[in-house]
Amino acid sequence: MGRLPGTAAVLTSAIVWVALLGPLVVLLFQVSPHTIRVNLDQPGALDPLWTSLEASAMALGFMVVLGTPLAYLLARGRVKLARVVEAGIVLPLLMPPLVIGLLLIFLIGQAGPVGRFVSSINPNVFGVNTMFALVVAEFYEAAPYYIISAAAALTTVDQRLEQDALLLGDRPLSAFRRITLPLAAPGLATGIAISWARAMGAFGAVLIIAYNPAGLPIDIDQSFIANGLTPALVVALLLIVAALPLPLLAFLWSARARGRRSAAVPVTVSL
Repeated sequence: MGRLPGTAAVLTSAIVWVALLGPLVVLLFQVSPHTIRVNLDQPGALDPLWTSLEASAMALGFMVVLGTPLAYLLARGRVKLARVVEAGIVLPLLMPPLVIGLLLIFLIGQAGPVGRFVSSINPNVFGVNTMFALVVAEFYEAAPYYIISAAAALTTVDQRLEQDALLLGDRPLSAFRRITLPLAAPGLATGIAISWARAMGAFGAVLIIAYNPAGLPIDIDQSFIANGLTPALVVALLLIVAALPLPLLAFLWSARARGRRSAAVPVTVSL
């Protein structure tokens, strides 16, 4: 009887694992190498890939630069009305991405406060249906994941280590760079990976405010409507191949870093 709970746990875990990987396995069996080659040999077939990579890299850069300080302040309890700020970060996760896109029209569209300003600089670069709009849409869909993950990672760092570094003469920024970042790096890497994948796959808000230039998610939609299921599956596979390496590398590095940290913790034996 003692083995039953463990066996049930293993069985249910296996069922969930297989169920989650099921669509990917189906995708791999449905798309042949010949079909991939024929579809990707079309003129401009890889343009959405470069668009998605460029936009997601910029969105991720803004997330890290702007989100890390906020995550640190939240982790250290240095933000007034912290619960209100946290609610503002979580709120985009509760809204359907299509709703985010509709609301962003009123922000960066020509009638919105930000849209009027940036359009006056260069309407061909800023505004709706530009690379700027694509980056904004991906940022809004993915940034909460990074900020929440980063705050959780920074919370695990012992504040006494930072205080010791300050007492030894380090400046706050230097202590953050030398002490906090290395210790929080595995969790930060996980947050970056999740946010990257989320930005690469952003569709709802992008569909509303950045249909052009078309990234991979929009290209999947266009291919399905115009040419049917098989060409859309080829683009879907391309999206997975482009988005997956960073999360996998971050997961492996994070697991290895946590393993080294656990091995380095001294074990005390009480007699």
